[in-house]
Amino acid sequence: MAEPPLPVAIVGSGGFGRELAALLVSGRTDPRYELTAILDDDHARHGSLLSGVKVSGPTSVVRNSGDLVIIAVGNPRHREIRRQVKTRLDLPDDRYGRIVATDAYVGVGCVIGVGTVLMPGVVCTTDVVIGSHTNIMPNSTLTHDVRVGDYVAIGAGVQLAGGVAIGDGAFIGSGALVREGVRVGAGSLVGIGSVVLHDVPDGEVWAGSPARRLR
Repeated sequence: MAEPPLPVAIVGSGGFGRELAALLVSGRTDPRYELTAILDDDHARHGSLLSGVKVSGPTSVVRNSGDLVIIAVGNPRHREIRRQVKTRLDLPDDRYGRIVATDAYVGVGCVIGVGTVLMPGVVCTTDVVIGSHTNIMPNSTLTHDVRVGDYVAIGAGVQLAGGVAIGDGAFIGSGALVREGVRVGAGSLVGIGSVVLHDVPDGEVWAGSPARRLR
């Protein structure tokens, strides 16, 4: 007998919300997941269709539903937004799903937190630990013993070498390379295409090749 579907609600109808909706509708995730709602606090977006699913109301709607929730919002200039939405929703951890694309690779010993999304082509080789409510975009590679905190955003094509640690709420721009053993601090931002050879302190912005502190 087939397992019953698991209804999923996406919170956020911006770029990442649209990409996640397309992934779920394509069937390239856990086959039990069924996208049933997209929610956004921008009333101008209510009624619009994303991947055939209507943006049906504000984010508060999920409190009275049984849907699994994924917070699909993010902004490199407002890196606390997912944490703030999570706090405002005030839902228990068992209300959040985990979305792992079917062509992502998750090796032995890897751990993925609640509310986290691994998009197509993501590779976690072995003993990688990823926190909760973290988004990892397509074709990124996390090699052995990488540690990624909560509320992190990792852009497409990022390469994290062995033993890298990414602090809570950090944003790693697309195409960035981070050398083995380096720590990128909580709330920090690494610019697109950067090559990070040294530790990045908490709350700083680094960019370039090699990456240097901007502010």
